[in-house]
Formats: sequence, C-alpha cells, structure tokens
Amino acid sequence: MPPVNNVTRLLDSRKVQYTAFETPVEKLGALETARLLDVPPERVFKTIVVLREKGKKPVLAVIPGPRQVDLKELARVLGEKKVSLATEREAEQITGLQAGGISPLALLNKGFQVVVDASAQDHAEIHVSGGQRGLNLRLPAAALVELTRARLAVISHT
Repeated sequence: MPPVNNVTRLLDSRKVQYTAFETPVEKLGALETARLLDVPPERVFKTIVVLREKGKKPVLAVIPGPRQVDLKELARVLGEKKVSLATEREAEQITGLQAGGISPLALLNKGFQVVVDASAQDHAEIHVSGGQRGLNLRLPAAALVELTRARLAVISHT
C-alpha cells in the first residue's frame, strides 16, 4: 500500500481522483521516474524552485521532465526583471522538503506562487511528486492547477 501523507490526505479530502505509485526512496529525476513507471516523460512533471530578486517569496515552476525552465519567459510572466534557479540545497531549505520530493501539493498555504507549464493541458493526467521521495502521484492536470491556484503559461523549453 503506497504511503499516506498530508498530500494524499488532502487529495482524499477534496475527492480528487489520483493514483499513487511507490518509487525507490533515493532521489530520482523526472526522466528516471518516467522510465520506472513506463509513462511518457512529458507526462512526468518536476517542481523547480525559482528565486525572485529582492527577497520576495520564491516561485514553484512545474514543468515536464524532459524540459528546462525558461527563466526569461518565467520572469516576464511574473512581471519580474530577473529570476534564477535555486540550488538543490537552497530548494530544500526554502521548502523544507528533500529534492526529489518537492511538490506544490505539499506546499499549499505556504505562500508560494505556482506556475505550471501550459503543456500540462495537453494531458488529461500528469505525474507529480507526492511531497516525499518514493511517492509519485498521477492526477488530473486541472486538479493540480485548481488546488495550487497555479497560473498556466509556457515557461519551459527543450
């Protein structure tokens, strides 16, 4: 039975249909997760912590596994002059979650703005981290956007 945590309890309480998958607890990237679960890599989304200038709260960019965050486009979408990637260590300190387990669903009500790559709309369901290493969730892309109050925008490139 897959682990139960605050994210799965939240999804259950909101009656969101999802499927939980257990994966190895070491840090896996989105591409490795896609291979393990035998799903197309563009359906496994990763959460990238992006820093704004002037000490504002960081942003969570949720993008397809094979792609990279387009920092210029993300800055434009956010109305910022410049944004930068957090290091793995910074991301862990900022979110309180381990890299490989960072999920916007685990960070609801923590003040993070979430921007989901618009390509999520191309899929009925996408995979995201369940908020801890070793837990991956498949859920409707629309549910992720709604729960996180995310903004949809083209924020990634190959």
